[in-house]
Amino acid sequence: MMPNRREFIDTLNAFCPGDDTWLPGGDGPLSGLTFASKDIFDVAGKVTGAGNPTWQATHSPAEAHAWVVQQLVDAGAELAGKTITDELTRGIFGENVHYGTPTNPRAAGRAPGGSSSGSAAAVAGELVDFALGSDTGGSVRVPASFCGLYGLRPTHGRIPRGGMLLQAPSYDTIGWFARDAITFQRVGHVLLNSSGDSVLPTQLIVAEDAFALAEPETREALAAATDRISSLFEAVSEVRLSPSSLTDWSNQQQILQSREAWESVREWIDRYNPAFSFEVSDRYVLARGVTDAQVAAAQLRREDIVARVNEVFAGGNKVVCLPTTISPAPPTGQAVSQRHELRLRNSALTSIAGNTGRPQISLPLAEVDGLPVGLSLLGDKGTDEALMALAAKIAEGKEERAGQANC
Repeated sequence: MMPNRREFIDTLNAFCPGDDTWLPGGDGPLSGLTFASKDIFDVAGKVTGAGNPTWQATHSPAEAHAWVVQQLVDAGAELAGKTITDELTRGIFGENVHYGTPTNPRAAGRAPGGSSSGSAAAVAGELVDFALGSDTGGSVRVPASFCGLYGLRPTHGRIPRGGMLLQAPSYDTIGWFARDAITFQRVGHVLLNSSGDSVLPTQLIVAEDAFALAEPETREALAAATDRISSLFEAVSEVRLSPSSLTDWSNQQQILQSREAWESVREWIDRYNPAFSFEVSDRYVLARGVTDAQVAAAQLRREDIVARVNEVFAGGNKVVCLPTTISPAPPTGQAVSQRHELRLRNSALTSIAGNTGRPQISLPLAEVDGLPVGLSLLGDKGTDEALMALAAKIAEGKEERAGQANC
């Protein structure tokens, strides 16, 4: 007999309108946990809508589950439904003009972050235990920061992307959210096919130029969080990551990511002339204008960035500490011009992992005026498990301090 679907009321506008997607859980390491899936991952018999009604109307139901969905269900987790995403994953704040903005349960009247907005809202609002997202230019890390969650952009290529809507393949990754470090780690062991064994980093490197990008109140809150975790390391040092500026690194990523994003959907756009929000339309117009010469120069620049970050990680078991976002979540409904500047400033932070293919985990360790903001740890390639284990160790220390304060 098939088990009954676990019912809940979506008071957060986190799930796709009219969605009735459900896959039962079973026995396995994730038995008893519920999850949501960003609407870019295939579920057999359902259309992958990608946050745009024209995309929804012009595509057929999937024939099979995405690899990541199948892996989680096979591990015993129950899929509760599909969540709203920014159109074709081309946003970073989570406001969808077609389906509305998911509510940020941790910051009333503030953006949930995108493009994995619905997934982050569903977890933060305790509708599900964890949720799938994707991260190309920050679409897991930014919502994790804004909603006070754990979120990982894994090593590029670490998790298979079969059955996933791709935006920019050389940057696209699959990530996930959870409210606590232990659940986060349980999910990670399944998705990374990991035994859980890992060696924790012994050296903490504070990225000076990354912290300099943050708003003063955010920088102060995250500096305090950094001080609290520094005792877990044998050595702590500071470094300037970019010899020029992290904004230059972001500009380089925007060129390559834009070209790939345009090539991914240009035939569909030409054929259907879909309605997009101004911000998404603007990004595709700019992407269409990227020249081959710009791409060639950006590819060379990316090689320089990779070489520089390789230098930073050379010679030891290291992790780099940086702000996940420059500030807590901005208010919903801001002017497009304000959002444009804010997106560019946050992209300067998210481009470090994006350009180098390294894993980055956002930890909910700080608040500014009661609003969550994430502290990130950037690891070397393939150290995803170590980042999760470190997150769990930091969470243990946080709980111990809270217990002592309550005594």
